[in-house]
Amino acid sequence: MKPIWIVDDDQSIRFVLEKALLREDLPTRSFTNTREVLAALEQADDDEQQGPQVLVSDIRMPGGSGLDLLDKIKAKHPGLPVIIMTAFSDLDSAVSAFQGGAFEYLPKPFDLPRAVELIRRAVDESQREEVSEERMVAAPEMLGQAPAMQDVFRAIGRLSQSNVTVLITGESGSGKELVARALHKHSPRANGPFVAINTAAIPKDLLESELFGHERGAFTGAQTMRRGRFEQAEGGTLFLDEIGDMPFDLQTRLLRVLSDGHFYRVGGHNSVKANVRVIAATHQDLEQRVKLGGFREDLFHRLNVIRLRLPALRERGEDVPALTRHFLQVSARQLGVEPKRISDAALAKLAAFSFPGNVRQLENICHWLTVMAPAQLIEAKDLPPEVMAAAAEGHVTEALVPATTTAHPLAAPLPAITERESVSATTASEATEAPAGVSSWESGLELEAQALLAAGRTDVWDVLSRRFESRLILTALGSTRGRRIEAAQKLGIGRNTITRKIQELGIE
Repeated sequence: MKPIWIVDDDQSIRFVLEKALLREDLPTRSFTNTREVLAALEQADDDEQQGPQVLVSDIRMPGGSGLDLLDKIKAKHPGLPVIIMTAFSDLDSAVSAFQGGAFEYLPKPFDLPRAVELIRRAVDESQREEVSEERMVAAPEMLGQAPAMQDVFRAIGRLSQSNVTVLITGESGSGKELVARALHKHSPRANGPFVAINTAAIPKDLLESELFGHERGAFTGAQTMRRGRFEQAEGGTLFLDEIGDMPFDLQTRLLRVLSDGHFYRVGGHNSVKANVRVIAATHQDLEQRVKLGGFREDLFHRLNVIRLRLPALRERGEDVPALTRHFLQVSARQLGVEPKRISDAALAKLAAFSFPGNVRQLENICHWLTVMAPAQLIEAKDLPPEVMAAAAEGHVTEALVPATTTAHPLAAPLPAITERESVSATTASEATEAPAGVSSWESGLELEAQALLAAGRTDVWDVLSRRFESRLILTALGSTRGRRIEAAQKLGIGRNTITRKIQELGIE
């Protein structure tokens, strides 16, 4: 870990902090004035030497103030946490420190355990920022040759010069945050921050403060003002993951921000302007959540400006080999070992697996194989138990092929169809002449239902019904060149019904 830099002209303060941090196994480096610090930072940048993990600075020193030092550091190292030490009588300077971007201020004389705990929090924050930046730099372009993924890529390209709000839907583990990062990376806000928050992972009582920040004294324990995620994402993109789980009362506050671009910190009386692009994601059916009263309809329409549906991995089986090889390379780099190769037989079994956990599950399997496979060449017998059990029981999905009807790139991609369903392979006359018993498309439906049931899903009816209805409507619209009334007549349903279904299914 990089050292904690301590800047103070008082030798006793430096000594006390050094000893306390050393007991916590936190390395330190001390300076007596701001000139020394700036020279050391410049040298660290030029020679690519180790800079500070956290900087703790007195506010008043001979040769330069801590606030001036803060300004210069934030200009070149905006992610570096800076803790300003100040006397109780110097609260005006403390306010200035926060306005300049300080992580926290430490009043003198300070309680040593509290000071160490504060520095430890700053270290944790710094390391989280480093991991986030590393992921942003190291993340490869999204992989996918399947038609449904190509639709997603085209949509990202079309949205590259837009700041419009986007709603990403897809099952858990399908890569919704990767899509959000790609939208940010290829947008006019690419030079701004990308801030992500999982609204389902934070307790309701803390989520409001996490999003909007709080003022000092807003609640018990709020000893200082804190900026929320909206302020942290200023000029960039805020990614709200699992938006369907946001508490109802907070949905009202979010709607207000999206409507007028202003918000209030918890306990605050002055509005804060938010220059932020919002991208939301969910694995839930928000239309159904609206009907059940769990999600505000007006917020849904605010978020649902452009909707991108990310396909499940089982809908793009042809991408499994490339993703597998990529994740094996990543796992090897992380573990510092030679990358393992995988046989065609093992790849075939993986491609046939239903992947209820989607791309995230495949990534975990590749980590497992990197550690557990006995040889450099992964054979089919080396695959993890869940894959082998599914193959043995026949709970696998059919190989997927491109849909034959093309939807608008910004609409939900067509549900993938199996080879048995392929409309290019079976004409209407052949369908009527099929032998008695189960038809080919019904067999495909049965296999898909088996795979979902084997994965423990409890929404099989909804999933398959939506895919069935989507396919019927899209096929009819394709035959009528998008004329809804004519498509409804061909399907034998009313024009109000087809309009409602198009909205519910997210077809446009």
